[in-house]
Amino acid sequence: MLDFNNLESYKENNRIEAKRASGGLPESIWETYSAFANTLGGVILLGVAEARDKSLSPIDLPDPEALAAEFWEKVNDKSIVSANILSKDDVDILSIDGKHIIAITVPPAPESLVPVFIGQDPYLGSYKRSGEGDYKFTRQEVEIMLSK
Repeated sequence: MLDFNNLESYKENNRIEAKRASGGLPESIWETYSAFANTLGGVILLGVAEARDKSLSPIDLPDPEALAAEFWEKVNDKSIVSANILSKDDVDILSIDGKHIIAITVPPAPESLVPVFIGQDPYLGSYKRSGEGDYKFTRQEVEIMLSK
């Protein structure tokens, strides 16, 4: 679990992804959601910027409640993502130094739901997390997951 009072001590890695989200819910959130679900899990931070030195800092979301509601609507839409593996406790609106952020804790998906993918095609929309990036699974990797 992250110590949100020391957010600046963290950097993006295979379990942490920061997204400014100042203009709304970023489309790239679904690649990260898929990647975390298909690997070790992780935390997506909305309203958090990455500085040049790679440290993280809150930027304040103007309407975090509306952004969280939009996220819940879309994570439950099967045309956007194949499975919602979250419980209500996995999405938190937090205040850090008077600035609001959203922390979405994505657990590893149960084997029966892997791969978690975006869109309608598991071969085109399945991602994995490596380092601080999200990468598409190869067709062969998806076939292995689907055969289990």
